[in-house]
Order: sequence, then C-alpha cells, then structure tokens
Amino acid sequence: MTHAIAPADFDSTLAAQRAVSRLSVTRLTLTNFRNYAHARLEPGLAPVVLTGANGAGKTNVLEALSFLSPGSGLRRARLGDISRRDLGDVLGCPWAVAAIVDDGQVPVQLGTGLENLHASKRQVHVDGMAERALASLSQHFAAHWLTPQMDRLFLDGSQERRRFLDRLVFSFDPAHAGRITAYTHAMRERAKLLGEGKFDDAWLSALEDTMATRGMAVAAARLDVAQRLAAVCENMVGPFPASRLVIDGLAEQGLTHRPALEVEDQLRSALKTSRARDAEAGCVGGGIKGRLPHQSDLLVTHAVKDMEAEQCSTGEQKMLLVGLVLAAAGLSARDEGRMPVLLLDEVAAHLDVKHREALFAQVVNLGCQTWFTGTDAGLFASLKGRAQFYEVDAGSVVQVD
Repeated sequence: MTHAIAPADFDSTLAAQRAVSRLSVTRLTLTNFRNYAHARLEPGLAPVVLTGANGAGKTNVLEALSFLSPGSGLRRARLGDISRRDLGDVLGCPWAVAAIVDDGQVPVQLGTGLENLHASKRQVHVDGMAERALASLSQHFAAHWLTPQMDRLFLDGSQERRRFLDRLVFSFDPAHAGRITAYTHAMRERAKLLGEGKFDDAWLSALEDTMATRGMAVAAARLDVAQRLAAVCENMVGPFPASRLVIDGLAEQGLTHRPALEVEDQLRSALKTSRARDAEAGCVGGGIKGRLPHQSDLLVTHAVKDMEAEQCSTGEQKMLLVGLVLAAAGLSARDEGRMPVLLLDEVAAHLDVKHREALFAQVVNLGCQTWFTGTDAGLFASLKGRAQFYEVDAGSVVQVD
C-alpha cells in the first residue's frame, strides 16, 4: 500500500527511515568557462540565488554545476563551444570546472573539463585522481534541473521527455548511461549494415542481441524509477499538482505483465523480422509495432483533472514539472539516502506568488541545496535570511547581503 507523503513531511519521514546525506557544493571554481575567465563561489548548504541582467552569466553557473554529473550538461552543448572566447578569438581556451562537494561526511574534490580544444571527451578527476568514465561522477554528485527550454517538454517530441527520464534514472543507477551507450552503438552499427545492403545473419544477430539485452536493462531501469516516482507523484499533497506517469514503450509495457526473458526474446525476434523494412525505411524499428527503447516516451497526466499534460495550460505544465523534480528529490532521499542538488533556471519568474512561495518553502524544508537564477532579485525577497545571494555581472559573481 502506498501512503501519501506530504512535501512538508519529507524530513520527518526520511529521518524515521534512514540518515540522509544532503549534497552541497561548498566551492565552485570556473576557468575559461563560457563568459568566465575565472570565478569562484563558496556557498553553504542553504539555497543559492543568482541575480543579474540577461546575458550576465547566471545560467552558465548552473551549466557548470550540471557538468559535475555524467552527460552533456543542461544545455547539451558541444564541448568545444563552452570554451571562453575573447573578442576576435575563434578557438577559445580549454575550460575547467572544479568543485568541493560535501555530503555531510567526507568532502570530495571533483574536476572536469577539456585538456585541449581538440578533445572529444571531457576529463574527470576525483580527489586529484583521473577517472576513465564519466559515470564515476554519479558516485559523488547528483543534480536535477529545470530550464526555460524545458517548458515545452510536454509539447515537443518524445526525445526530450525520454532524456528527462533518463537523467532522473542516472541519479539512481549510474550504470544506466553505459547501457544506453551500448544499445545506441549497436543500433547504429545495425543501421549502417542494413543501409549498405549487408545482410550477414551472424553479424546482425550479434548486434540485435546486444540491442535486446541492453535495451531490456535500459527499459527495466526506467520502469523501476518511473514506478517509484509515480507512487510519490500520485500522492503529492500541496500546491503542486499530483501526476500519473506511464512509459509508452514496447519493453517497458511488456515488463509490467510478462517475464523479462520473454520480453527480451520478443525484442530480439522483432528486430530480426524487421531487417528488410528497416533497410528500406532507413530507420530502426519502423516495421515494429510498439516503441523500441530508443523511442520510448514518458506520458504524464494531471491526476486531479485526469488530463494529459500536453492538454494542460502553460502554467499547469510548469507546476507539473516542478512537482516532478521535487518528487524525484524526495524519492532519492527516501530510497537512496541522498538528497540531490537542484538547479532551477528562471523558474521563479514563471510561477505565481502562491506557487513561488510554496517552492521556496519546500526546498528549504527538504534541506536540499537549490540554485535559483533570476533577473529580478525582488522575487526572492522571502528567502532573505534563508538563502545566499550573489549578483552576476559580465562574468563576475559577487556575494551580497
């Protein structure tokens, strides 16, 4: 039986179950990052408010924080485009982000960036030691974020919703990224063979086996997190609307009522029988009934109104998104014993007073370090005394009272 967990009761509920490590960035250093030649912030656990004019570099700070996690950051920018460029400097300089992350026990030093502008992969250091895999960052840091670009999450194609879900899964299961990479690599190799008219059964079967096994693992991880998150979202109490979550995917739907091996065999068989159609269509899964793991979609419904998110008003969609992120943070604390950092870019400006104040109250109550950005410092007036304020201006960040 699922019990309702009111946001205001998260702390007491969590304390009764297990000790919670609340992640916080206590030092952030940017070098040649976007419009910053060099900048250093030394905040504490409390919420952080960055205010300044448009283009001052507020979102750049959040993007730097997002690079402390695996992936392409909150902008999904090309690594070479992140380098700071002086006037007339076409190439820019190698960039770096360094941070001290505190979980309440043993602080850890994280670093990432480009060694040179021709590098295709960013480097990662943990306590001064080089790490081969980006996934190692997940052991020490986790963040969820909302940006203005995500306001169309429920209106645009399934790709962005799938990425949103996968980012949530990463924080619970760091190996998820590697499974997606293996699946995607096999899918592209299969598409290349079919596009070249090479129907070697042994070769294709090996790639399809990888797609089936890795795809099932990807689907299982998504389904696990989505179901746990749905239990929290459906029972949310407070101003942010409760929501229902469903994954529209062949593997995810199959896993809800059939053994995993049976669904895996179905995927493997479907890929084999669709070779000719995929070769003709120039895509993968075009001839398969149902969405393959690279096509799965996250469907969100406003629970009280029983209305699909895409049919809700713009304001309701924003509140559903905020509710999802707050629920994910609470779920991480409840099930993983770790409260992630929240990065909320220009979120306050798009909420009415009631929901803006409710958001502030909930992040303070959750005890998660939350980074806010905004052009109007007045929107955050009620956080004075409970947050740390910084003014951002043309590549400089200055703490203010």
